[in-house]
Amino acid sequence: MSTAQSNTAPTVTTPRRPLRLPLAARPYLPPLALYGAAKLTGLLVFAWLLTSAGDYRHKDPRFGGGAHWWDVLSTWDGWWYLQVAQKGYHPEPLRSLAPGGQFSAEQNSVAFFPLYPGLVRAVSEITGMGLYGSAILVSVVCSFVAAAGVYAVVSLLAGARAGTLAAGLWAVAPAAGVEWAVYTESLFVAIAAWACHAVMRRRWVPAGLLAFLSGLSRPTAAVLIGAVGLAALVTLVRRDSRREQGVAAPLYAAVAAPLGLLTYIGWVGWSMGSPGAYFSLQHQAWAHYFDFGAYTLDVLRNVAVGHGDYLFAYPVPDLIAVQVVVALPFLVALLLRKRPPLVLTAYTLASIVTILGTQQMFGNTPRYLLPVFPLLLAPAAALARLRWPALVVFFSTAAVASGWYAHYVIFELGIP
Repeated sequence: MSTAQSNTAPTVTTPRRPLRLPLAARPYLPPLALYGAAKLTGLLVFAWLLTSAGDYRHKDPRFGGGAHWWDVLSTWDGWWYLQVAQKGYHPEPLRSLAPGGQFSAEQNSVAFFPLYPGLVRAVSEITGMGLYGSAILVSVVCSFVAAAGVYAVVSLLAGARAGTLAAGLWAVAPAAGVEWAVYTESLFVAIAAWACHAVMRRRWVPAGLLAFLSGLSRPTAAVLIGAVGLAALVTLVRRDSRREQGVAAPLYAAVAAPLGLLTYIGWVGWSMGSPGAYFSLQHQAWAHYFDFGAYTLDVLRNVAVGHGDYLFAYPVPDLIAVQVVVALPFLVALLLRKRPPLVLTAYTLASIVTILGTQQMFGNTPRYLLPVFPLLLAPAAALARLRWPALVVFFSTAAVASGWYAHYVIFELGIP
């Protein structure tokens, strides 16, 4: 045997192991696949309707227009969030005409909370993408995190099949088009769903941290903060719970939960020289304020008799919103029959009271209800009895309808 042959070691080929998801992640594949397929279908319908008309090019980029169809996804509230991501909270106040020309007011970007634009700016700085692309990326990623959270909560109460269908229902709910737009719905639902899940699993530190972050995302986070705080306080009062896990963790959740919201509201008040500056801005510049349901009742009375004598009147979206409002008592009753945990009950009821008790664009009620994901529990449990062929037909139809509704409301009528 030659020296060269004796010094040559045999080559050992190590077989490559196929990439596999961790066991803990595998249950989330079906709900995320259903959610993604439904959302993609709705987006394709939305894009097709926009490009078929083509009139978006002739609209103001702030109010439903742009050079390309996808620019529509960053108009209305999205325009403000991109302004904050680009300039911070120092743009000049703008004289803005409300939809329909019903009032005009000095508007300021401090009305839009910092967490979402902050994430957009961070993603842009890290990846080198533009602010628009970063905003869409944040929304899409957060939407999948939110769908996973909806699945996690519902599956704990009604099983994995119902949880999967709940994620699909959230994808095709009325006004779900904003989930993949420059809006905060996906971010907030991602936080809210996982905060509720953490409370249900008695993981108080993550629950408190998530509630804290929610307060930096939007003012309606107050309902989530209240629900987490209430659940924590009830836990503290119960002696058996104190013996099981101590006092520190739920106390942390109760104390930490409101700090984000209070900090931002306080900062706005300090920077504008008035403790209630944020609420004054919402009232005067956007005509949004809590009126104990007076505006909602006014809309219901007018719609019932076919009149439009109220602020922000949009006949077709308002009629759809009325149907949603009429369905709410039944959805709440079905939810309560499932005996959900306190955090879900408190979050749902407080959200509905806040939405119906506030003067704001009534036609946007389906969008305001998107974060109230516990309402999907009973419908998802009912759909779980169906076989997959029937479910495919249902979700395909609903996804097409969702894409059409997004186009109709955001573009044709110009509702933010």
